[in-house]
Formats: sequence, C-alpha cells, structure tokens
Amino acid sequence: MRSRSRSSSPLRADLFYTGLVADLYVPLRSSIPDPEPYAAFVAACGEPALELGCGHGEPLLALRQQGLDVEGLDSSPDMLALCRQAAADAGVDVVLHESAMETMDLGRRYRSIYLAGPTFNLLPDDGIAGAALARMAAHLEPGGSVLVPLFVPTIDDVGPIGVSREAVDDTGAVIRFTPVEVTRDEDARVQRSVLRYERGDEVVERTWTLHWQTQGGFRALAEAAGLTVAAVLDPAGGPATDAATTFVFLLTN
Repeated sequence: MRSRSRSSSPLRADLFYTGLVADLYVPLRSSIPDPEPYAAFVAACGEPALELGCGHGEPLLALRQQGLDVEGLDSSPDMLALCRQAAADAGVDVVLHESAMETMDLGRRYRSIYLAGPTFNLLPDDGIAGAALARMAAHLEPGGSVLVPLFVPTIDDVGPIGVSREAVDDTGAVIRFTPVEVTRDEDARVQRSVLRYERGDEVVERTWTLHWQTQGGFRALAEAAGLTVAAVLDPAGGPATDAATTFVFLLTN
C-alpha cells in the first residue's frame, strides 16, 4: 500500500523542502547552477561572503573548492544535512547557518551576500521580502554588495500538468516529480503549484508558492531597507530592460 501525504496550503520554504522533497531535490533537479558568476561576484566585491538559500550546496561548495571564504545559510534543516554530507564527501570545510533570511542574526558582517538563483521568490509576501532585505543590510560590511536574482514566473515553468519527470535512485527505486495543479493571483503577485513527489510507495504532495517582484516594487523595498540599487542586470550581465521578466539586482549599502 502506498504511503501518501498532502499539504494543499502554502508552506514556508523550511517546511516545503523536508523529507522526501529534500531527498529527491538533487536527483530530480532540472538544472545545475553555474558557479562562475557567483565566484566572479565574490572575487569582485570581496570576502567573506554569504550564500542565502544554499540548499544542498550548489554552487556554495564549488566556491569553497576555489578557496573563497563563503558561508551558507538555509532555513531547511534537511537541505543543510544534505549540504553537510556533500561537503564531507568532497572533503570541503564549510560554515552553515540554519535560519530564515528575514530573521537571520549571525553575529558577523560580510562583504558579499548573494542568492544563487531566484530563491528570493520563495518569500511569500512583500512584508517578509522587506524584512529579508533589512537583515541583508544589517549583515553587510560598509561598502558591501548584495546580488539578488529575480524572475516573474509563468504557469508553464513547473512543466506540463500531469506529466512526470522521473529517474532511478541509487537504490534502484523509481522516483518521480509531477506538477498537479497551478493557480495564479496577479494582484497579489503569487503563483501556487501543487507538486507530487514519489519514491516507490511513498507519495508526497505539497504546495509550492512563488511571489514575484516588479523592478519598481523591488527597488522600493531595497531602498526602504537602507540599500542602494547599483544596477539592474539581465542574466548575461547587461542592463535589464523595463519589460524584462528575469533580472538581477546589485545592491550596496
């Protein structure tokens, strides 16, 4: 008999990325972040650095292997456990912090703070997003920099509804990821996706929430947090257009 659990309500990231969802994140991920843009950011803006939403360690561990002084932070203890194991397997020393971005209080400051991908979109509303930016400002050394990638999601981003992506894990069990349902609230700038994860007889369904920012709205949040917008870039590093749906904010204090 299959074991099934479902949460139809939106979950915080630390509750979403637990158990089976955390276990299947690496073998079923759709892409691997290129570490070089983040290594270049840290090299240009200075160390020590902090990667927010470091998850299982990509690209954090690659930067550590390059000798960069980078620490990691994530709100999910299960994802941090995977990161610690990956670091041990690679023979890499790394400092990890368990905290949400909006409440972090690490007792030190950094020259560089970055998110490796649009993890900021997981913050469910503008109040939490503003609090996270304020905590970033509080953790910056004078003259420090923050890199925040953002995107405006579409209903198609999770993949075709009902169509599974599957693989076989190290034990030979078939693992699957299936989008079940997507809803969207344009006024609240929120998209919610019901996602199904399967491993053998175990099935988990959870609601994944994305909250998107406009360029003007994010600029206002950053400035209210005491940060200055140094640039708004496209993914290739050039200036982002006003109509861009994927963009990167470079912030300073």
